[in-house]
Amino acid sequence: MNVFLDSSALFAVLDADDPNQKKALEVWQRLLADDTVLVTTNYVLVETFALAQRRFGMEAVRTFQDEIVPALTILWIDKAVHQAGVLAMLAAGSRTLSLVDCASFHVMRQNGITAAFAFDKHFEEQGFNCSP
Repeated sequence: MNVFLDSSALFAVLDADDPNQKKALEVWQRLLADDTVLVTTNYVLVETFALAQRRFGMEAVRTFQDEIVPALTILWIDKAVHQAGVLAMLAAGSRTLSLVDCASFHVMRQNGITAAFAFDKHFEEQGFNCSP
């Protein structure tokens, strides 16, 4: 089974002070144990790297790169997916729905991925099955 990982879940795994960390670590360990294919995009990685660097510094970025990224299958956003994401974001007209989210939804649909590891309510609103 393929599960899409959002930056909200990846960051919760990294951040000891995140209120979702306990649940995030439980889900993370279960996904790894189940041999689930963990899928994300380069846009989600950029977002997670930037957040970790700004909040915690370079050591957190190294930990993320060395311990989490190797477990992920990364799908690279191309020009067409970027444009589809921009159009979806503009059509939604929401200040809280990001380009990264819209590109993620597009990639998930394009690849038949119906499950997400995310704490972002937008995934559920888009009809995806979310863990936790």
